[in-house]
Amino acid sequence: MDSGHVFTIGYGARDIDAFVAALQQHQIEFVLDVRSRPYSRYKTDFSKDALEAHLRAAGIRYVFMGDALGGRPDDPTCYDADGKVNYDAVEERSFYQSGLDRVAAAHEQRRRVALMCSEGKPENCHRSKLIGKSLVKRGIAVRHIDENGALLAQEDVLARLTGGQLSFFGDEMLPRGSRKRYEHPAEDEDE
Repeated sequence: MDSGHVFTIGYGARDIDAFVAALQQHQIEFVLDVRSRPYSRYKTDFSKDALEAHLRAAGIRYVFMGDALGGRPDDPTCYDADGKVNYDAVEERSFYQSGLDRVAAAHEQRRRVALMCSEGKPENCHRSKLIGKSLVKRGIAVRHIDENGALLAQEDVLARLTGGQLSFFGDEMLPRGSRKRYEHPAEDEDE
């Protein structure tokens, strides 16, 4: 079983059975929940306790990591004046680096892990725009299970952000922060 990369997945429009089936298709052992607030008022099967129970029944372990790798950190210095998350600022924080260290350790142990968030399309999520980029910088390959179940490399997801064109000059053309504004801290939204 090849575990030369870290997976990501968003539940998006999937129901819990389709989500678990996608994880099983890729022999995922651990789901690392990178939602800052691991609750869903719209899809209650994906709230922390219910999700953990579904995964346990399928033989998959659940680990909450939203405090370290979430897309909406508690640290107010990670937000710009417009209320958008500044990914460059997040990357510099020790809590974020510690979270990456944990993912890297699982990768070194050849564990099959999937970083999970709510957004089905990886190009619209911090899984690719922040965490994926950080892992690639560390030499860890990232594969995203997209909204249709296709497996995409990190560079393919980033190409989606630029209309299929990777920048000639690196990634400075790519977003440096969240696309949404947040009233910090939000309590009850999926992400």
